[in-house]
Amino acid sequence: MPRVLTARFMHETNTFSRVPTDIANIRRRDFHLENEIPVAFRGTRSALGATFEAADKFDWTLLHPVSANPNPSGTVSDDAFEQITGMILGAVDAKGPIDGVLLHLHGAMVSESHEDAEGEFLARLRKRIGPEAPVVVTLDLHANVTRAMADNASALIAYRTYPHIDQYERAWQGAELLQRAMRGEIRPKTVIARRPMLYGLDHGRTQQGPMAELISRGEALEQSGGALVVSICAGFSRANIRDVGPSVTVTVDGGSPQGQTIAEEFMDYAWATRDFTTVKLLSVAEAVALARRGVPGEKPLVVADYTDNPGGGGYGDATAFLKGLVEAGAESVAFHAICDPEAVLQGMRAGIGAKTTLALGGKTDPAMGGLPLALHGEVVCLTNGRFIAYGPMGGGVERNYGPSMVFRVDGIDVIVITNNGQATDLAQFTSLGVDPTRYRTVAVKSMQHFRAAFEPIAREVVLVDTGALCSEIYTPELFTRVRRPIWPLDPIPDPHAL
Repeated sequence: MPRVLTARFMHETNTFSRVPTDIANIRRRDFHLENEIPVAFRGTRSALGATFEAADKFDWTLLHPVSANPNPSGTVSDDAFEQITGMILGAVDAKGPIDGVLLHLHGAMVSESHEDAEGEFLARLRKRIGPEAPVVVTLDLHANVTRAMADNASALIAYRTYPHIDQYERAWQGAELLQRAMRGEIRPKTVIARRPMLYGLDHGRTQQGPMAELISRGEALEQSGGALVVSICAGFSRANIRDVGPSVTVTVDGGSPQGQTIAEEFMDYAWATRDFTTVKLLSVAEAVALARRGVPGEKPLVVADYTDNPGGGGYGDATAFLKGLVEAGAESVAFHAICDPEAVLQGMRAGIGAKTTLALGGKTDPAMGGLPLALHGEVVCLTNGRFIAYGPMGGGVERNYGPSMVFRVDGIDVIVITNNGQATDLAQFTSLGVDPTRYRTVAVKSMQHFRAAFEPIAREVVLVDTGALCSEIYTPELFTRVRRPIWPLDPIPDPHAL
C-alpha cells in the first residue's frame, strides 16, 4: 500500500493588512490535527474529502498531520510558519518513507522571512523525500506562483472556478495524477511562464473573458493529451512581493519542451488582454439609493462591499455602507457582517431582547472604511457561530465564526461576528434566524465568492466601494518590493525584451 502524505496549509496573505497571522490566528478557525481531520472532512465535497475518497479507492496509507486554513490576513509569523510546516515535515521524518504527496495549498502565502512561503516549504519537503517521489499540489487560482514552486512540485493544479466551487474536483484530479505517477505510468514535470504584470485576467473571474478562454483551451489540451495539467493563475495583487502576478504552469510527461511553448503562448494572451475587466463599483450613495427602492415581495437586491472583502484580507469591520443605510433610514436590510468581537461580547452581556447602544466596527483601522458607529438597537439573536455550510462553496463542512449576534437597528438586521470571514453561504444568515430571501436588500462583504450562493436569490447584484483595505489602488509607493518594470506601474513596450 503506497504511503501518501496529505495536508492543507492555505493562507492568502495581504501584506498591507495590519492583522498579523500568528499561530493563535491560525488556530482560531478551520484548524484540525491528525485524527480530527477525517472526522471533519470525510464525506464532504471538499479537497480533503476527495483525498480520503481517493485513498480508499487506491488503497493508500494516508498520513494527514494537519489542516490549517486561516482567513486571509497579514503576514504569517515565522513561528506560525515553522510550526505548521514542521508538523508536515515531521510526519515525513516519523512515518516515512513516503511514496507520494498530495498537498492543498493556496499559493499566495507570505511569511516574515519568506516572500515565497510555499516555494520555501516545497523546497524543504523535496529535500526530505528526495527527487523521485511525486508531489502534487492543488492551488487557489489567485496564487502568486513562483519558479521555486514549479521546480519542487511535480504538478500544480489550480482551481478553475471563481467562486471556487471545484476544490473537490481538482483534488480528485490531483489524486488520479499522483496514482499514475506512483505506479510509474508518467513522470510529471511542471514549467512556468509569467509576464511583467501586477494583475490581469480580470482578477480571475471565470464566467467570461480571458480567464474563461484560457481555462477552456487548457482543458482541451488535457483531454487531447497535449498536457497532463494546464493551470492558469490570476495572482493575488494585494501582496507587496517580488513575484506577484499572473502565471501559467503546464505539467507534461517527462521533459517535453511542448509544455513551455504552451505556457508562453497562454501568457502572451494574458498580456494582450491585461486591461479587460468586468468590475463596476458603485459609490456608497449610489448603493444606498438602490437599497431604498425595493418593495415587499420582490427578490432582494444583493450589495457586496467589494473593498472590505475578508476573503482578500479585508478587516470585515468597515462601516461606510452601514452608516449610509442607517442615515438613509433604509428598511428591510440584512447585513453580513461586522467583525467585532468586542461588540458581540457586549451583546452577550446585555442578552437577547435587550435594547442597548453599541459601538460597531471601525476598530482595526478607522482610516479603512469608516469610524466606529454608535448605534442603538436590540439584540435579537446570539449563537456560537458554528454551523454546517451546504452551499456551493460549503461542501458540507462545518464553519466557525465564533460567538455571533444579530443586532437590529430600526429596519436593519446587522450580523456581528467574532471570527472574520466573507459571506459565501446562506447559512451565515439562516443559522442566526435571518432568512435573506425575505429582505428587500442583502448586504455582504465579498468581491466574487458570494455569487455562488447569493446570486440565485437576487433580483440584482451590485458592488460598492467603501474605501476599505482591498481598494484596487496601484502605485509605486505601495508596491516597493515588486520586480520592476511591471505593468501598470511602468510603461512596457515589449514584455519579451525583459
